[in-house]
Order: sequence, then structure tokens, then C-alpha cells
Amino acid sequence: MNHFQSHQGFSHAFKENRLTLGLAFPLEAYTGSTPQMDIDDQIKLAKQAEDYGFAALFVRDAPIYDPNFGDVGFLYDPLMFLTYVAANTKTIALGTSSIVTPLRNPLHLAKSAATLDQLSNQRFLFGTATGDRPIEFPAFKVESENRSALYQESISVMKTVWNETFPQIQTEHVALTHGDVVPKPALQDIPVFGTGYSGQTLEWLAKNTDGWLFYPQDVTSQRNLIQKWRHATDTFKPFIQPITIDLSANPNEAPKPIQGGFRAGRNFIVDYLSAYEAAGVNHIMFGLKYSQRPAAEVIQELGEFVVPKFPAIK
Repeated sequence: MNHFQSHQGFSHAFKENRLTLGLAFPLEAYTGSTPQMDIDDQIKLAKQAEDYGFAALFVRDAPIYDPNFGDVGFLYDPLMFLTYVAANTKTIALGTSSIVTPLRNPLHLAKSAATLDQLSNQRFLFGTATGDRPIEFPAFKVESENRSALYQESISVMKTVWNETFPQIQTEHVALTHGDVVPKPALQDIPVFGTGYSGQTLEWLAKNTDGWLFYPQDVTSQRNLIQKWRHATDTFKPFIQPITIDLSANPNEAPKPIQGGFRAGRNFIVDYLSAYEAAGVNHIMFGLKYSQRPAAEVIQELGEFVVPKFPAIK
């Protein structure tokens, strides 16, 4: 049994052979690179999502805005923003998708993550990644070709300082010989999720992380990948994917492709989700950037007609 079953966020969002649903901030449609992200509106919509039974809310991480990339990614610091969301919600899990760990000192990151997990009453789901925006690495004076090794180091250091008191850590970039990192998480651990391969093998991710965030692909390919993941893991470790949707007001509208997902009515979305649940996906987060309807309407319709078929774990 996964020891995170007593973690509030993990147990609310994940259960073996079950699919739950989440949303990705910003909870709004927008054109161009930069969302509006009015704080009052975002918190109101986050509470609405929680009330309708969504299992989780996720934020992206983009330390540097790259105009050539086409999207700012996320307007605010992800961990500070989630802390504010935590203060205004009660039960919904709060995740990152995903923190670029090679650009941050793992001791600082371990402290920030443990703080958020404690302040949110153990609701933090820690998605991590190596990063994919080329301008970020020289900006932080990090060698891009080292990011896979830095990723491994970050996971190892954070897991160690969460679990041990006054640990002795000697790695390429950390020399902790005196002192400690506090607070400690209540479980002496935080659920950490890899994103994509993050420069690692599937086997390394299965051994060293607590779940896998992977990109959307056709259901057969996803099923085959999940089977490999299940074979490599020795306990239940959830498989998560995003999808961008434009929810039609016509519940029977057939799907049409959009960037990162599709436009469709809710009946197709239920069928789509059922197929991916059968394939082994444990959580799907919806992105609303390309929605033609207000986010409040989309969340309401999904909450009334779709979420009840894939409810958060009680």
C-alpha cells in the first residue's frame, strides 16, 4: 500500500483503477501569451471547482517569460500562488505541473514544498520537471546539458531532508554538513511526480518518484505506456495527464481538434474520460485556455454532468 494514502491531497485525488478530474490554472480563456488572472476571479472559480467535487487544481511553472515560446506559462510564482489558494480552499488537492527543479536550489525548494504541504493540511502534489525553455538555463547560469543529472540530485536531496533530521548530504551542488531543513512534512515525505521522462528512464522514475505526469496521446499508446509503468512500480503510483478542452454548449457536439486537445460536447467528453480510465489513467486535468465560453459556465457544466461520474475520492 502506498504510504501517501494518508496524505490528504494524494488520497483525495488518486485511487487505483479510478479516474478523477482536475483543472489547470489559469481558470480562464485567453488569447496571446498572457492571461489576465484576476486574483478574486481565480479564487472564486477555485472554490466553485472544489464545491463541484473536482479533485485537484494545478499550476504551471515558467521562471522566465520567453516571448518566442508563445505563452507566458503562468503569471505568478507557482508555490506562492498555491499557498494563497490553500488559504481559500479546504479539501481540493493542489499541484504543480511542474516545478523546474534544475533551476532551483534543492534545499530552498524542499523548505518551500514542506511549508506549502503543512499550510495546506497535506494537500500538495509536487510535480517536477527538467524544463524546456532554452533561455531559462543561461539566465540562471545552469548548463542545459546537466539538467537530467540536476533533476536526479534535486529529488534525492529533497527526499533526504524531508525524511532525516540533520542529514549529511554531499552532492555535486549541495554540501550540508551542519544544520537542518525545517519544517519536516507530517509524513516525512511529499508526493513527487515526474513529468514526461525528465531525462530519465521509466525505471528510474518508477523507483524514485511517486507518480507520473505524462502528455496526452491516443488511448492505445497511453494504455501501453501505463502497462509499462505499472510493471516497473512496486506499489500504486498514479498516472496523470492534461488535456485542453473547449466545452461546447451543445452536449452532443462531435470532437474537433484544437491545440493540446479538442472541442466537444460533454457527452463525448464522458466517453473520452471513460476510455482513458479503462486504460489506467488516474487523473486528468483540464486546461481552459481555448474555451469559447466563460470558465464559470464550463466548470458548472462539468461539475453538474461530468465530475459526478469521476468524483474525487471520499
